[in-house]
Amino acid sequence: MMRVSVKAAMPLLLSACLALALAAPAALAQGQAPSGAEVARFFRSVQLDDAGTVKKMLASVNPNQVNPVGGEPALVQALREGAMKVVDVLLAQPGIDLETPAMNGNTALMMAAYQHNAPAVTMLLARGAQVTQPGWTALHYAAAAGDDAIARQLLDHGAAIDAPSPPASGKFTPLMMAAREGDDRTVQLLLRAGADPALRNSEGLTAQQIAARAGHQFIADALVNPAK
Repeated sequence: MMRVSVKAAMPLLLSACLALALAAPAALAQGQAPSGAEVARFFRSVQLDDAGTVKKMLASVNPNQVNPVGGEPALVQALREGAMKVVDVLLAQPGIDLETPAMNGNTALMMAAYQHNAPAVTMLLARGAQVTQPGWTALHYAAAAGDDAIARQLLDHGAAIDAPSPPASGKFTPLMMAAREGDDRTVQLLLRAGADPALRNSEGLTAQQIAARAGHQFIADALVNPAK
């Protein structure tokens, strides 16, 4: 058997190490997919508001991909969890897509509105988040949550006040959502902003009838002859 001295082998070892060192960044540059364990760790870090780990892992994990477990992209998940340090990291990330929806259709702006997260709503709007799209909108969510301040902010940014939800979900307008949830002040806010109380959902019900069915008679009575 031929023996190779340690001294003679050193150039070969150095060449091998250099090749491995160069291979890792090259793989990332070519878009090599992260492992399932890496993806799971990334989304777990998002949930825990571990901004440091999330920032490091953005070199290998696409933040716009949907979590295979929860069905949400990182930004939507962070907003649902109130993980604002991670939200800041993600919004600073080049290429972050504000409109990537969760599997259920929720966008970042919709989640921020539902969670009463006014600072996040402000940041998203400042970065050009889409206020209205076909189907559910952030205004639906703000109306359902009874958050008048966020509803006003969305309306100031051109939210469609009478946007209907998807037909399969009942074609509810934001006014109908507020009426169903018993949010009297939000109902009045939307009426003053021009919401149409005569519109009907897919069952043929108006906001007044929806409020009555939900047991909010005081809102139903106010919607019989709404004052704008």
